[in-house]
Amino acid sequence: MRWIRAAGRGLLVLVVIIAGYVTSGARAEEGTGGGRGPLTLATAGDLTGYLGPLLQGWNRTHPGEKVTLVELPDSSDETYAQMTTDLRGGDRSRFDVLNIDVNWTSQFAAAGWIRPLPPGRFPLKSFLPPVVDTATYDGRLYAVPYVTNAGLLLYRKDVLARAGVPPPRTWAELERAARTIAPRYGLGGYAGQFLPYEGLTVNAAEAVYSAGGSILGDEGTRVTVDSAAAREGIGFLARGVREGWIPKAALTWKEEESKQAFQDGRLLFLRNWPYAYAVASARGSKVAGRIGAVPLPGPDGPGTSVLGGSNLAVNTHARHPDSAARLIAYLTSEQVQRQVLTRGALPPVRAALYRDPALVRQFPYLPTLRTAVLTAAPRPKSAHYDQVSLVVQAVVYGALTGRETPEQAVRRLARELDAIARR
Repeated sequence: MRWIRAAGRGLLVLVVIIAGYVTSGARAEEGTGGGRGPLTLATAGDLTGYLGPLLQGWNRTHPGEKVTLVELPDSSDETYAQMTTDLRGGDRSRFDVLNIDVNWTSQFAAAGWIRPLPPGRFPLKSFLPPVVDTATYDGRLYAVPYVTNAGLLLYRKDVLARAGVPPPRTWAELERAARTIAPRYGLGGYAGQFLPYEGLTVNAAEAVYSAGGSILGDEGTRVTVDSAAAREGIGFLARGVREGWIPKAALTWKEEESKQAFQDGRLLFLRNWPYAYAVASARGSKVAGRIGAVPLPGPDGPGTSVLGGSNLAVNTHARHPDSAARLIAYLTSEQVQRQVLTRGALPPVRAALYRDPALVRQFPYLPTLRTAVLTAAPRPKSAHYDQVSLVVQAVVYGALTGRETPEQAVRRLARELDAIARR
């Protein structure tokens, strides 16, 4: 399940590498012109085996553009490091098409590593609208959404039913149930992903967004985090740890550890990606048949999730830009997107699939996920996103562990992000 876990975090990376490593030195145009040929497709840990059948379908109908599958590390950090190192090689790069985490699009575009794409060539109007924004930078399309994701609040519906309490819609309702109901059943109250890594950036951004705030504006050139909303959002999480309804163990959890705690029957509430719902509902799970999912709560009603997922982009120095664009169109077609969900358990970007009765029966969380995606927001856009994320992780973790107050943390966050924005 490692590959599903990585994809659930929005960390699946799928790279098309040109056979033979030969490049043509093509200019960074909106290139969809000539250039067809075989491709090598490298993916981060396809442990479900869903991708092979998809590529077999492509290879049968595109004999002159056959794709060979190659697996890369399933660690996001390792994949990012390998990808960026290779892209810095310019026309010596092996990569042709890259399926990048949604939060890398701005950085890769600003660095000149991926080329603008003509919007008319891809069925963008058929996608869930928010996902398209993750693929743009400076007003231009630099990638095509392939997989989406949004955080959900998973809960023990059997416990809430016994307590006569509906699933929470607000932070106050979540906090009250986590403080009073969870202990009665020997459960921890609430958890997310609070280890200082990308998951903490996501959880922190969701708290700030849900309170009505933001972190960066104007493609990362303006810092907007110094606000009452940011103090409220970070304060909500810090208070939970301080008062104990967020277990201190959650400060060491990523997606899988938090999912396992919920699946083992140790938590009342969990923020996680939809994959956690699917796994915790599967046969053999201690909580199978006893869990529900709702949109993340906020201060006064439903909150805002951060968009996860991945986008397909074309290397500036791609040898076969037309084949690359054709492969992207294939992987984002409705037929293939359906298989992305049914074979790979990944949330598709095609809007119509979320209303398909057969799929909803098979994946009952789809309507809730659709709502979460439609109200979701991307992570802060920045040409220096990797640095932005590291700062957010470090500063927010300091607030969660009590080294700084939320007020001090927000002021420090504003200072350090401003230094990055001025570069």
